[in-house]
Amino acid sequence: MEEQIVFGDKMTPITLPDDVQIAPPGLSTTLAAVDDIEATVRQALQEPIARPLLSETVRPNWKVTIAFDDPTVPCFAPLWEPAIKLVIEELEKAGVKRSNITLLCANALHRKFTRGELAGIIGKDLVKQFGYRLVCHDAEDFDNLTYLGTTESGYEVEINKLVTDSDLTVYVNTVVWRGFNGGWKSVCVGLGSYRSIHWHHTPDSMSMSMNKNRMHEILDEMGSVVETKIGKERIFKIETALANPLEVHKVWAGGVSETRQAVLALMKSQLKPRRDIVNEKADIVLYGIPNWSPYAAFSVMNPLLTLVSTGLGYFGGVIEAMGKPGCTAILVSPCPDRWNHSHHPSHREIWQKILPHHKDPYRIADLFEEDFAHRPEYIYKYRYCYGFHPTHGLMTTYPLKRLQHAARVIVAGAENPASIHQVLGFETAKTVEEAITKARGYHGNDASIVFVKYPVLACRQ
Repeated sequence: MEEQIVFGDKMTPITLPDDVQIAPPGLSTTLAAVDDIEATVRQALQEPIARPLLSETVRPNWKVTIAFDDPTVPCFAPLWEPAIKLVIEELEKAGVKRSNITLLCANALHRKFTRGELAGIIGKDLVKQFGYRLVCHDAEDFDNLTYLGTTESGYEVEINKLVTDSDLTVYVNTVVWRGFNGGWKSVCVGLGSYRSIHWHHTPDSMSMSMNKNRMHEILDEMGSVVETKIGKERIFKIETALANPLEVHKVWAGGVSETRQAVLALMKSQLKPRRDIVNEKADIVLYGIPNWSPYAAFSVMNPLLTLVSTGLGYFGGVIEAMGKPGCTAILVSPCPDRWNHSHHPSHREIWQKILPHHKDPYRIADLFEEDFAHRPEYIYKYRYCYGFHPTHGLMTTYPLKRLQHAARVIVAGAENPASIHQVLGFETAKTVEEAITKARGYHGNDASIVFVKYPVLACRQ
């Protein structure tokens, strides 16, 4: 059987046994794209859910913060600029002065972005107009963070002071990808400190489930604290459902929880659980890894991002959903050995010094997270040199938990197989065909195989 598999930034031909089951990744929808994004956003603002119109909410002397996702989200539709401009239009209708509006990039523990990079998503006009009133969140700037206390379960809540000091915060969320983002994740993660974020960014809590989602259970608790402390009416949300990474399907505006539930209801009608995509779980799960990571926006992929964060993380959910316990996962990627030490300052240390000795993400978190959270050289690079927070680098190792389900991983087509085997202990093969032969050596010649067809995705560079 002749097929095409994603291989970095291209598709490449492969030959598969005739009995291979071919499965979609469970990401695609049949949602139609809108012709006019501006009209779609405008309609949402005129029909808010569980909130009054913005123009009827604000007062002329109010200070307003407009927060927006950073460029790591998997959205390539031109949504940010028209949405922010329309929000400003509504605010100005009510007499709010532009000088009282601040634009805030919600980059959480991700790196800060340059003004040129931000211009790529919100437009040159807004960057120029807002000048110093366009800022990136700094999770280590304690003078500009507000500690709001703890939830009933004891989770600490600390967020950007602009949220607590503003009369209103409008958050523009550009995509809900399955159950991973949206809702209170926007405010409590995007604008949170490490003290808050570490509670829900754990190997067990990071989930794309649209039903029972442990991360969002914690975030909902945190959101309740935010609403209690500053007032429910002071957070206004825009949520988006994409038809595909390049096009918008629908936009909602209004309350934080209410808009997310509206998006999830739509997603649930479109995306069935991955475990239901295949008729029977397989001995071998095969898929290619695109040259994409949310954390490589305006940067480059490295082996940690390629194999662990994207390979086992964002795209590795199919291992548990479609593979039997003890299955073999075949990951196909050139996995170039490239590193951007400015953007990912802690990644090389994790790859060279931690992963050769530790593959258990729970152990990694216990042994290294507290140290990395306070490493002065890495914190400095996060705050002033456009680097990811050092603990975020450790969080990219958490998808290694997939190894509790898969007995082994075989990487096919890597440019530097020796390094992959030395660091991660993964087996390697020159080709997909060779990898399948190796896998059937473990499971038998009649081993069942599912091939998950992921698409090529583009990075913002």
